[in-house]
Amino acid sequence: MKWIKHLFIGLAFYLSGPLLVAALGGIDFGGNWQTASRDSTGMAPAPEQEPRAVVQIYAGRAFGWRGVFGVHTWIATKERGANHYITHQVLGWRARYGAAAVVQQRDLPDRRWYGAEPELLLDLRGQEAARAIPRIYAAVANYPHAYEYTVWPGPNSNTFTAHIARQIPELKLDLPPTAIGKDYLAEGALMALSPSGTGGQISLAGVAGILVGWEEGIEFNLLGLSMGLDPLDLAIKLPGIGRLSAF
Repeated sequence: MKWIKHLFIGLAFYLSGPLLVAALGGIDFGGNWQTASRDSTGMAPAPEQEPRAVVQIYAGRAFGWRGVFGVHTWIATKERGANHYITHQVLGWRARYGAAAVVQQRDLPDRRWYGAEPELLLDLRGQEAARAIPRIYAAVANYPHAYEYTVWPGPNSNTFTAHIARQIPELKLDLPPTAIGKDYLAEGALMALSPSGTGGQISLAGVAGILVGWEEGIEFNLLGLSMGLDPLDLAIKLPGIGRLSAF
């Protein structure tokens, strides 16, 4: 039947990106997470050199086989005059032991994610950051899936970051298509703002949906994998591979 043939062709196309990443993406399948680098990359300003408030959001390829498909995201904040950063993220292993998956702690904001070089997604300084920080704390405190974690389709670490961003649309956060779980809407909602707050989306439990936003462009989500077009930045978004821009 033709529809079965088209279905297989579509699935093959969707999986071609992750397969290409597996073959050429430098993913360390045999690595040891206990010895993988967690060193600072120097991407964040040292507190003693930046007295202003800072908000940064990072993404790093997930460890091991998960990195073929997507990234882990986290938020870092430094209040005005503070001598340290606080990181805010979800760590799935904690939920398996009955603890809160949401972790807020003093930490290096720009660590490698178990060997993976992070990508800086957002960098706010000064008054913009100072206004955002208390709202970030409030959104983290009210995250509805604090004790839940599911690698696919969510809620996971990217569900958390996307949820926080939706509560603070001024961030205009454009999460990469490889942030699997970002389309899992809190508490099973069918519709919500896009993570950037510049559009909206419909999602069926993070498994299928569509997103349209000024910052994101248009994205289609199938089986948790996203692809789309961002006309504003002349970019395409591909499953596994991520964002390819003309700039």
